[in-house]
Amino acid sequence: MPDLWDPLTYETLMAGTVAHFETQDPAPLASRIAIEGPGIYALYYEGNMPEYRPIADGNHPIYVGKAVPPGARKGGVGDVTAPALQNRLRDHAKSITEADNLNLEDFLFRALPIVPVWIVFAEQALIKQYRPVWNTCLEGFGKHHQGRNRAATTQSWWDTLHPGRPWATVHAPQATKMRTSAEAKKLVEEHFAEQWGL
Repeated sequence: MPDLWDPLTYETLMAGTVAHFETQDPAPLASRIAIEGPGIYALYYEGNMPEYRPIADGNHPIYVGKAVPPGARKGGVGDVTAPALQNRLRDHAKSITEADNLNLEDFLFRALPIVPVWIVFAEQALIKQYRPVWNTCLEGFGKHHQGRNRAATTQSWWDTLHPGRPWATVHAPQATKMRTSAEAKKLVEEHFAEQWGL
């Protein structure tokens, strides 16, 4: 039987999604963000933090995320006219600004507004392709403030390496397990060693 190309296989659709996403022009995260609609995005780091030297060329995402329209999490399509991408990127800019050891000027972003039904698929495609360190290794960057009554008892790895977000550290004295920045740095080092043999 001949080896026939199928444009609708899962792998082909994922590759096409990644390729189209990469055609989007990067922009400074510190700029005035004005993007309409929901979709996917990636953040890129170009700073001097030693832990991120392998990806500081701005070509490999440090984080990939999605922005669904308001109401979509409850089973509806949601309001596709709402600036979901814009709001999510601004939230991330705030988190980076609050971190003690990061500079917002060191970050770029790419964003792609897409039809809501494809958002989760597209995010998974980018994460599978790039394995961004803040997605696969240092969990916690994309978290929202959960409120006093739902505070976590363990500080996230991201907040361990990048302290400063007031809501993420205020309950640290109640933590059931205290993490150290040395442990977080080791996770990052192991991540890049596994990914690229560095």
